[in-house]
Amino acid sequence: MSTLLGYDPDQLRRLGAIDTSREIAQQPAVWREIGRMTAEAGAETDAFLKPLLERPDLRIILTGAGTSAYVGEVLAPSLRRRLGRRVEALAATDIVADPLACFAEDVPTLLVSFARSGDSPESLTAPELASEVLTDCWHLVVTCNAQGRLARQHADRSSSLVVLLPAAANDRGFAMTSSFTGMVLAGLLTLGSPDEDLVERLAAAAEQVLATRPAATADLAARGYDRIVYLGSGTLQGLARESALKVLELTAGGAVALSESALAFRHGPKSVLNEATLVVSYESNDPYTSQYDRDMVAELLRVIPERNLVTVTAHAGRPDAWTLPGIDDVDDAALALPAVICAQLIGLHFSLALGCTPDNPFPGGEVNRVVQGAIMHPLHTLHANRR
Repeated sequence: MSTLLGYDPDQLRRLGAIDTSREIAQQPAVWREIGRMTAEAGAETDAFLKPLLERPDLRIILTGAGTSAYVGEVLAPSLRRRLGRRVEALAATDIVADPLACFAEDVPTLLVSFARSGDSPESLTAPELASEVLTDCWHLVVTCNAQGRLARQHADRSSSLVVLLPAAANDRGFAMTSSFTGMVLAGLLTLGSPDEDLVERLAAAAEQVLATRPAATADLAARGYDRIVYLGSGTLQGLARESALKVLELTAGGAVALSESALAFRHGPKSVLNEATLVVSYESNDPYTSQYDRDMVAELLRVIPERNLVTVTAHAGRPDAWTLPGIDDVDDAALALPAVICAQLIGLHFSLALGCTPDNPFPGGEVNRVVQGAIMHPLHTLHANRR
């Protein structure tokens, strides 16, 4: 009988975890499909982006709400290095709350919007505010839902390009899993450069994680930890934030999660440590940045039991580390894809251990898959003095 992440599929259905489990497990296949789709769309993408990227004054903003905002946080440092220009991650929630501060510089801007459904109010409003406030604004929409309002609104605009991910990336489960990694990969390939070899290497590393880590994450969940700390430096700080959110979402807040960079953790957040704290440290592939990650791991081992620490790294030979094979030379934004699967598995198993239903951790509707209840207020202001 075939199993899914070590479980019988019928058991996962009874536990309310079948969609989330499938969407975690399908990621290598989804990534390969995104690689093919990105390569096929190369000419159209180049025609849209090349004239913009030739502008030395172009500002690139990566935006989204919730997990989609963390897509931008993971990508921004990598794209700054690749493109040699200013690339910033600004959450759509921040843009909507204070657009005049976010767009204080009226410079040519490419707003890259990441959205699973494309129907959340902030995801729809942030691009419209950018076009309203800025003199020259173009839009790159990366979304998993062809029928979402965001995709439909930008489909026929000459100043917009819509990148649609495979339908499978439009997760049915509550927490974003394959949609998160799919959008990170699509952003990396679209704004960076297509690389079929990279996609295959990432998929192979992810398959190894999926084959070897479900039992280990189930063991962690059975130990009774009530708080989890995720540490990541540089690019991987965005990954740490997404990892912490997965635990909070999938356990309906039953396990408290915190994220921080290795250096900043000493400055107060370290207070969270106790005997019931699990710490997951992501080690950067950057040889300079990784020194700080290793220093923190060494410090942690002096104050918490070794069994309470998990190091996720692409470098072989680290005792007791969770190793991501064959990708020790890739950029950290790419490293984040197989690395986050470790966090997704932890979130899934902690959810099950607490008696939650991962596909819908909030059956009472306290928190929704697509955000509801946010009122979008019109921006009443004159822009003549900015033009």
